[in-house]
Amino acid sequence: MKAYVLRAYGPPTNLELTDVDQPVPADHEVLVRNRATSINPYDWHHMRGEPVVARLLSKTIGLRAPNIRILGCDMAGEVEAVGQAVTRFKPGDAVFALLDHGGFAEYVAVPEDVLVPKPQNMSFEQAAAVPMAAMTALLAVRDVAHVASGQEVLVNGATGGVGSFAVQMARAAGATVTAVCGPKNADLAEALGATTVIDYQRHDFTNAGRRYDAIVDVAGQYPARRLRRALLRDGTLVLVGGQAGRWFQPMGHMLGAMISAPVVRQRVAMADTVAYRDKPGKLAEVAELITADEVIPVIDQVLRFEELPSAVERQELGHARGKIVVAGAGTEIPAI
Repeated sequence: MKAYVLRAYGPPTNLELTDVDQPVPADHEVLVRNRATSINPYDWHHMRGEPVVARLLSKTIGLRAPNIRILGCDMAGEVEAVGQAVTRFKPGDAVFALLDHGGFAEYVAVPEDVLVPKPQNMSFEQAAAVPMAAMTALLAVRDVAHVASGQEVLVNGATGGVGSFAVQMARAAGATVTAVCGPKNADLAEALGATTVIDYQRHDFTNAGRRYDAIVDVAGQYPARRLRRALLRDGTLVLVGGQAGRWFQPMGHMLGAMISAPVVRQRVAMADTVAYRDKPGKLAEVAELITADEVIPVIDQVLRFEELPSAVERQELGHARGKIVVAGAGTEIPAI
């Protein structure tokens, strides 16, 4: 089968498209043909082995060379074969999942309890845009911030992958949403349900005098002490991401904020999808919202499988409207 193999840390050109053995599912595993994947910071952090400090702290990022050779955490596809003990799925079933790795390949074998049935009202390309970004947004909005009807919520970085889901989920919970994004994406933020849109290039919301019940910080350009100025006294700051760096960031940004958490009045917490244990359960919650037409994925672009390194490069640069999706090997790109 075709797969992108990472043999050494570095830029997207280090992702080598090559032939590897097709996996054989074990008794409790399912072999899935990947119909689509999408690109996340999780992928390119592992590709570059950055921030370097993560090599000392993470089990998945090797010290000198990649521990994960085939990246890709978002996957949507069709069941090709099942192990002898599998009971929930059969060949032909449409599924999607958040994986540890393997999405940048033609096929992947995964335990059956990792998979979730794909919502029928979504294409494979749309479904591939969901797992990491939407689960992170739901953790931030529902599990950490406990957003409720009538509250005021600000999403900083509102039109990227996580932010576009967070705006919709906060709106679906009955909150009034303020979106912070660039001027070119203001129309998208309004379409997603934001009542107010702030151009971060012209206005600093941390000094505007308005206070919110919750701030979901995806962009990470402000330190926590400034973000807290825009919170109510009993408000919640949810940290999702931060500006990337070679050595420490965004880990330094996140850890610095969490160190201050015990000594400030407002609640400061992280939405950490990677560490979350019941990933299939949380993805099933997202699927319910999608089936109910409460949220939809925003897709910036769908590229061919042969263009995957270019998709990673584009995602690294930032400012994509929603998610960048890559069709599976041998799959034609549909109109989105």
